[in-house]
Amino acid sequence: MATSQNLDDMKLSELKDLAKQMGLRGTSTMRKPDLVATLTAARNGGDAPAGVSVHVPKSTLRINRVSQSDDETQNNSSSFELRSSIDTNRDFNDSSDSSDANSGTRNRNFARENQTHRYRKEGSANVTREDNARTNASVNAEQNNGSNFAKTDEVDANLDQILATLPSEKSSAPNANRNSESRRMRMSTRSSEENDYTSKAERSDRFQRRTRRTRDDYDSKAERTERAERSEIREEHEIHEQAPRREEPKEELVPVAGIVDVLESYAFVRTSGYLPGPNDVYVSMSQIKKYGLRKGDAVQGSIRAPREGDRRNQRQKFVPLQSVDSINGMSVEEAQNRPQFAKLTPLYPHERLKQETTPNRMLGRIIDLVAPIGKGQRGLIVSPPKAGKTITLQNIANAIAVNNPEVHLMVVLVDERPEEVTDMERTVQGEVISSTFDRPASDHTTVAELAIERAKRLVELGQDVVVLLDSMTRLARAYNIAAPASGRILSGGVDAQALYPPKKFFGAARNIENGGSLTIISSALVETGSKMDEVIFEEFKGTGNMELRLSRDLADKRLFPAVDINSSGTRREELITPAQELPIIYRLRRLFGGLEPEQAYQTLVPRLKKTASNRDFLAAIVQQANNSTNGGTGAIA
Repeated sequence: MATSQNLDDMKLSELKDLAKQMGLRGTSTMRKPDLVATLTAARNGGDAPAGVSVHVPKSTLRINRVSQSDDETQNNSSSFELRSSIDTNRDFNDSSDSSDANSGTRNRNFARENQTHRYRKEGSANVTREDNARTNASVNAEQNNGSNFAKTDEVDANLDQILATLPSEKSSAPNANRNSESRRMRMSTRSSEENDYTSKAERSDRFQRRTRRTRDDYDSKAERTERAERSEIREEHEIHEQAPRREEPKEELVPVAGIVDVLESYAFVRTSGYLPGPNDVYVSMSQIKKYGLRKGDAVQGSIRAPREGDRRNQRQKFVPLQSVDSINGMSVEEAQNRPQFAKLTPLYPHERLKQETTPNRMLGRIIDLVAPIGKGQRGLIVSPPKAGKTITLQNIANAIAVNNPEVHLMVVLVDERPEEVTDMERTVQGEVISSTFDRPASDHTTVAELAIERAKRLVELGQDVVVLLDSMTRLARAYNIAAPASGRILSGGVDAQALYPPKKFFGAARNIENGGSLTIISSALVETGSKMDEVIFEEFKGTGNMELRLSRDLADKRLFPAVDINSSGTRREELITPAQELPIIYRLRRLFGGLEPEQAYQTLVPRLKKTASNRDFLAAIVQQANNSTNGGTGAIA
């Protein structure tokens, strides 16, 4: 501690700082002599003057609290060392009271004495409570020996604050050394714990690596075992294949054939014709895409034979198709490369379908002269009722079957009488597709659509197809009934949308470039007294390139075939008429143009009956023309 001489030499501000360090209050207004006397009395342990109180510094109390928290975080040995260091510090401070080497140490001891004096005044109970708290702190320190690093850092920070409160560097050097040793011990403990944690992590990594190696070895062994098993299975399979094996019973399949009818989301193979039947075969859309099937294809495939007691519910009403063997007589691979009908190039007809057969068949001979038919023709037979249109279609069909047997002939009868269907089937050597008037309109449209699609598929293969439709007017009526109303009604009650499907049917006729043709000859009713029939005929009037008109007046007079010669004709007939016959036909046209229909008929038909063929008839006309030129007569005898 500082002596009285030293106190006298110190300045007033230094004395006030010293009093503050010693815990003396009320000295800020004192003069220097009074302050020196007060400090001397406080140093000698006397009573403080009036107005001066002794206050224990907060740093001293903080030392006690931090010491307790430090005891909680250390083990038994470290707490013991800390207590021993505190006792040593106390002894060191007592011994330093007798020497005046360091005033800072003396001031701190004086403050500790004042604190002890105050504790004595408060009573021995506080001392006992402090000892109990220290004992509990040591017990808690032993129990909480494994606290985390965060608490240790907190204690270190508190100890650093304690050391920072010490005023003198010389007097605090031993304590600083001991504290540094304590910190080193804590750091070593922490580093050892970190090393233990690191070693545990390394051991865990080594264990995981060993586990992975073991698992990889197990997987490789499993793969080798699996490869060995596969090789054994292959060897056994080869042995069984080489050995004569017994035929196992396979699932019995039944062959089936029909026309494919593709609907919106499914398809059927019509096995009983072109109309739906109970024995139709169901075809899924995936099979349609797989085999490249189109509407109208003639397919041959197989289905599973029904078993005894096998009852199908309503959803399984039709047997599904199992496989497809051929499409239109070709293999499935060949059918994939066929062209599409819509991409084929249409041309004018340039090859004639000859209608002349026998000398007494006047209709065919008249058609060849006034309205020739070529391959790819789109013709209309305009006929009033009872004028012989059905007989005309029969004669055309028979003539084609005789003169052009390579042509695939199809006769489509829509909304006709059943007896006419039977008569057509018996007289025509071709495919007859019919839907009589006692069936609903939807059947008429279904038959017509499937028939024309079948004809298109044949044309795609390069074949010549002739479709005879009876009649276009009744087909348009059926579409007008079956098709949903579009809201646009023409005169006669015809829906505007109902005329498109018949036009699509009739417009399919064309002569294909580089092979194949589709010829459509259709009848159209006129003079029926129905406004609807007139509207339908007017819609189809300009669509055809050939027209054969029948006369009601000639039919009433029983002049058959009742052909109106002047009103009948073919567009671009020079393409299908021989060059040597064309001038003679033009001459006949000029001659018949000034005559009435009946006069023209009476002029032509009797002379045709006198000759065996049209060639003889034309040769006779040429000879007669030459004779008339020489004799000066211009009329046909």
